[in-house]
Parts: sequence; structure tokens; C-alpha cells
Amino acid sequence: MKSDRLLSILLLLQTRGRVPAHELADRLEVSVRTIYRDIEALSASGVPVYAERGRHGGIELLAGFRTDVTGLTADESRALFILAAQGAHAALGLDAALGSALRKVMAALPAPHRPAAEVTSRRILVDATRWKSGPQQAVDLEVLQDAVFCDRRLKLRYRHSGEREPRTYTVDPYGLVAKAGVWYLVADRRGAPQLFRADRVRSARLLDDPVRRRPGVELADAWEVLRRQVEERPEDGIDVTVRIRRERLDMFQRMAAAQLTALPDDDGESDWVTARLSYPVLRAVRQLLAFSDQVEILDPPEARAELLRAVRSVTDLYQAPDRDDG
Repeated sequence: MKSDRLLSILLLLQTRGRVPAHELADRLEVSVRTIYRDIEALSASGVPVYAERGRHGGIELLAGFRTDVTGLTADESRALFILAAQGAHAALGLDAALGSALRKVMAALPAPHRPAAEVTSRRILVDATRWKSGPQQAVDLEVLQDAVFCDRRLKLRYRHSGEREPRTYTVDPYGLVAKAGVWYLVADRRGAPQLFRADRVRSARLLDDPVRRRPGVELADAWEVLRRQVEERPEDGIDVTVRIRRERLDMFQRMAAAQLTALPDDDGESDWVTARLSYPVLRAVRQLLAFSDQVEILDPPEARAELLRAVRSVTDLYQAPDRDDG
């Protein structure tokens, strides 16, 4: 619609200053002639806009002119107020800034849209933390943020999962990603993308060297590569068939969601429900000990034997004579 395009031109000029006509035409997907007609329409409506010819020319608003028109629709107004993933803003130290920004947006909204936006802020809440995820280690993102925003290299002391001692790396950061309540640093190490959990960073130091990112690669590109590596990683795992007592089915599906390869086969009547799981290594089937006699491994035999070995180890531990370890 022409009215939307006029408002877009006005907001672009207000934000960018002088903009060439051909750039406005490309942004709004119209011809340059249409842009000049729109400029005439804005001028006729009282907006102090003018065009300058020449190599460095362009379209510009008169210095000091501002408009309070936001151009937000009702749905756009609601969308802005669904920003309540509090953990992310708190971790970045932006909770207060978010609240202040939303108050300013509320004040600038067209009066008809304010009630809907206010109701949205009270009725929609986004909590990115998983249920019963356990206590989270405090994460200091300050140095990581500095490196990301200042385009500087980082020296990390980082402890990998399953290792006791941290390793030292020099990395080129692309940015920070929050996934399911966990912060990750996405960075290049020796020219290849790598993922670092922020809560495993033991120390981080900003270097004087400028960051050395691969040309044309943005944060979203590097994250997509790393995400696919994690999700599509080939594993020489083991497929396990189990049966679950119906009264524990809901809990089982929550706790073993990452291992389920298909939804349980449930006829709605039997006392037991069959499901198939996949584990990266045989020893991982010991997870099923948490369900006691509510889950039974049906196949393969080596998985049953592994669980039996685990039960015997626990039995031996608790049947051992008392001893003084002091």
C-alpha cells in the first residue's frame, strides 16, 4: 500500500539521514520514479523532505525534523511485548534496559494499540529454562560480550565435559547464543567453527588483536553449521527396546525424551507400553536404573546384561562391610 510505503520512507530517512533514491527503490522494491512521486506526496502533506542531485546526492529530511509516528500495527505491538525471556536479558545485564525500552515503546504506540500491548505483557510469558534442569552454575558473560561487540580475539581456559583440567585456546568469536537456557560462545579456532559452553569457561581474557573471522560468515551461518554437527552427529550407538508400566509412561517420556527414537506404542489398554530408545554407548543404558522395576529392557541381550551388571555393582557396594575411611 502507498501509505505503508510513505511511512517506510519517512522512517528510513529519519533513521539513516540522506539516502540515495536508488537505494530507497531497492529497499522498497519499486522504481526510482515511484520514489520521487512518493517524495512529492510527502512534501505536499507537510513533511520537510527534499532531494539533492549529484554524485553525493540523495533524499533527506530537513535537519531537526522528527516524527512520533511508529508505524506499528497491532500485531507488531504485541510481538514487541513478548520479550520476557528474562534469563537471557538478565545474563547480559539488560533487564533494566529492556524494561526502560518497553516503557518508551508503550509511550510511543498509537493509543488504540496500547491496551492490546499491555494485556500481552501480562498474559504471555516466555521462560526458556527447561523443567527440573537442576541448579545452574553462574555464568559471567561480561568478557565474552566485550569480545563479541569490540571484535577482539579471546584467550580462554575451557574445561571440556568429562575432563578435569581446563585447556587453553585462542579463538575468534562470532557471537553468543542462548539455547534452552544455556549460553554458548560461537567462535572460530584455527579457522574452523567451534562451540564453547559459557558455564565451562574458567577464565577469559580479551586480547589486543582484532578478530579474524572467515570472510562472509556471520553468527547465524556458524551456528547453523555447529547445530547440525551436534544434531546429525553419526554415532555407533545401540538401539534398545523396553517396556514401561503405564502409570510411569508420562514421566518416562519426559526423562528419556532425548533417547526416544519413536513415540511409545500405546494401545490405551495394556498395563505395559513398548518403546524404542537409542544410546550412543552400551554403558549409557544404565540411565534406566532410575526407573527401578517400572521399565524392563526386552532387547538386545547385551543391554539387559549391562543393566544386570550395574545392579550387581550397586548391590555389592551396599552389602560391603562397614569401614572407616577416615
